[in-house]
Amino acid sequence: MNDQEPPGKPLRKRRRDPEGHRAAILEAARHTFTERGYARTTLREIARRAGVTHGLISRHFSTKERLFLAAVPGNRDLERVAAGDPVTLPDRIAHGFVQRMETDAVNDPLVALLRSAASDERTAAHLLAAMQEHSVTVYRSVLSPDAPSAPGDDLDTRVALLGSQLVGVTFSRYIARTEPLASMAPEQLTEHLTGILRHILFD
Repeated sequence: MNDQEPPGKPLRKRRRDPEGHRAAILEAARHTFTERGYARTTLREIARRAGVTHGLISRHFSTKERLFLAAVPGNRDLERVAAGDPVTLPDRIAHGFVQRMETDAVNDPLVALLRSAASDERTAAHLLAAMQEHSVTVYRSVLSPDAPSAPGDDLDTRVALLGSQLVGVTFSRYIARTEPLASMAPEQLTEHLTGILRHILFD
């Protein structure tokens, strides 16, 4: 963005292409959260990178927390990944997670959040809880209580365990890079993770 652009220009762009500006905001947020961490990221910095006004971001997402949740790939794409046959839900979750992390783990906001957890534990816990709440809502819409494979009344607990498993794999493979997960082939990781997630959701 050219800092000398007239202040009204972003507003004119927004009227012509609101979806384009929303996409630009999410892209700028993803990179800024990754580079600076959640606590050090400001909405004004994201607005500058996206070429929009601070007020436009507030109108789209209202808070930094909501913007972060919208920008995190796994959280943002959960409805698309979850849609389909409930029986194969663990397969889709595992495949989507591994594919996303193998493609661009370095620039994934979840990795940035986990990296900053030690210095900002309260914020990290709050955001992870919000992500879990969103996951429960999505999975509940997919896992009908009348289905033979329904997880029962303890879905909240199962989703919490599922999320903890993914967070653990994220930390071990993509941050700490501990063995044997660090060098495991993506296909093998997906296979193991599918079995674990199926056990968590349905057994």
